[in-house]
This record gives sequence, C-alpha cells and structure tokens, in this order.
Amino acid sequence: MNKIVAFTHIGDYGQAVDSIKFISDNEFNVSEAALTIEGHYCDLSRKALSKGILAVEKAADGVEVTVDPFLYRYDFKISGKLGREEITVTKKEINELVVKGLDTFTAKNENGVIYRIYEPEAITARPLVLFLHGGGECGEDNFIQMTGTLGALRLAEKWPEMYVMAPQAPAGSLTMQENFEVMKKRSNPFRVEIGMTPFALKGERGWNRDYLGKVCDIIRKMIAEGKVDPKRVYVIGMSMGGGGTINAVSVAPDLFTAAAPICPSMNGESYAQLLHWPKVPVWISTAYMDHQHGRHAYILNACNKLWDEGRKDVKYTIYLPEELEKYGIGNTEGINSKELDAENHNSWILTLHNEKGILDWMISHIKE
Repeated sequence: MNKIVAFTHIGDYGQAVDSIKFISDNEFNVSEAALTIEGHYCDLSRKALSKGILAVEKAADGVEVTVDPFLYRYDFKISGKLGREEITVTKKEINELVVKGLDTFTAKNENGVIYRIYEPEAITARPLVLFLHGGGECGEDNFIQMTGTLGALRLAEKWPEMYVMAPQAPAGSLTMQENFEVMKKRSNPFRVEIGMTPFALKGERGWNRDYLGKVCDIIRKMIAEGKVDPKRVYVIGMSMGGGGTINAVSVAPDLFTAAAPICPSMNGESYAQLLHWPKVPVWISTAYMDHQHGRHAYILNACNKLWDEGRKDVKYTIYLPEELEKYGIGNTEGINSKELDAENHNSWILTLHNEKGILDWMISHIKE
C-alpha cells in the first residue's frame, strides 16, 4: 500500500469521514473485498454507530471505501481483505486528510499569529468575521481549529461574500489536560474563579490578550489596505473561544461592530469584562446547563446589570432541552449526567445554524 487517504467533511459534530482511499500500484479485485469496520461512532457520546461501510469500489489509483459518515475524533479500525491482501487501518495509518472546503482558506503565519482566512473575490472593502475556536483546538498545526468543531468553514459557506478569519490560539506551556489537572487541584475545574487566572497571561494557552492584540492588528492592517470594511467587523467564538470573544472586545472595543459569544468560559477575567461591557452589541447563547454549572448564572448576573443600566444591545439566549434535542444533543440513549453536560456544551451547533436568527442579527449591525 503506497498511501492511505481519508476524505472528510465538517459536520455538526466536527470532522466526519466520508471515504477512505487505498492508493496502491497493485491491482485489487474489489469483488473479493471483505472488510469490516469498528469504532465508527456518529454521535457526541460515542454510543451510536453509523451504518458502516457502504461500498468498495475500484479507483484509478487504487481502491476507495465509501462509508456512512462517522466521526474522525474517535479511534476506529478497518480490517479484512482487499483482494488477497490482508489490511488493518486505524487513525494512525492515515497518511493524508482531505477536508472538504478547506482549500477555500489560505494558511498564514503573520507577526506570530497562526491563522487561516477565507478571502472573497472582491474589488471593494468587505465585512470580516473573526472566528475563535474552543480549548481543544489550541496548537501550532494551523489545521485543527478548522476541523475540531463546526465553525469557520460553516461561516464561509453562509457568508461567501465576507472574509472569515480563523486564528489558532497558542498551546502554551501546558496541554489542555495538564491545565485541567492544575485547576482540579484548586477544586472543581469548571467553577467560576473570581480573580486573575494564569491562563490569560502572555504566552499561555488560549486567547491571551497579547495574542488577541496581534490578531486585531492584522485586521486593522486589512482595513488600512482597503480590504475590510471598518464598519462591519464581527467576532464569534465558542467555549474558550466564547471567553476569547469577550476578551477580544475588551482588547479592541473600537474594532468590533457586534459579537456573539457561545457558551463562553466564565472566569475571573471574562466575568469582570462582561460586567463592564463596552458599547458593542452582543448576543450570548448557551445551553440551560453544561459542564460549567455556574456559567449561565454568571452570564445572567452580568446581563441583568447591563439591562438595569438600560443596555438594549445586550441579548442572552438559553437553549432549552427540547431545542438542543432537535440537533441530537442530550437525547442519546443511555447517557449519564456527566455525558449530558458534555453534549449540552455543543450548543454552538444551534447558533451556527442561525437559531433565533443570532447570526443574521450579528451581521445586521453597521457602525455609524
């Protein structure tokens, strides 16, 4: 076997496999193929399996195995015979990943910022949407921020006339799991911690202020070059990226026209920033409950303060169980309370499908 290529797309639950191609100089009799698949999960809690292998067909450069889409995030195994050749393929054996639509984004590394950007064919200044990923997609590969969850690719499909910028937050000195271990030593890792957190410091994991400042500088440069409309710059993000959305507006309140934080991380930094939110229209959305149990309470407390001050440009949506269930969230058979919290955290799926018209609302704003 010369090469094994997985062809994928980004669906509601993240990167999903559509087919796997075995590239080889050998001739295979596909009528003699006998393959089985394991670990082809298609739900958020790794309990439901897809229909598995749908077809094994000869291709010009080998054999292509078409599957009922399953999530690439989980370990899987395809084994059996291709003609007379015994094969066993897991994620480790995949040599190349092809992601549908990824080639519409250009990979860049500018002033220490790693990002991908969708650029419309334009002769005039266009709006720009900044997308900030969650905690699991930090790093330096300039790839996983596009594939880990529904996100930038979805936005570019919806708004092909706009710029869509998707930077990748630094991984810092600790992995996400190591960060959790540090937080666990201080008690519940998902609690709202009032006071400065070490993860907001320069060079540390996530959307720290120094890094976000550099991201904003790139957007300002695009404005100066006449590419981006300064009256229409938007920011949206989920989980850690929801907290990053709040942080970005705090870093550059003059830059952004409107913001849409989704299930934003609530900590001593983001909560304080939300309490003193600048004059930027914002629509926050989150599930009624997820793994940070205090999240919605702190958001509501901050929003109540802003509403008492007369802020009509602050909106907050709490998705109810039946709304989440329409997207397969929280109705997986046999899940426990911890798994339910984890599923509910995927509330960004609803927002990115424009539930409540949140996306339309965001881009309807134009600076005076």
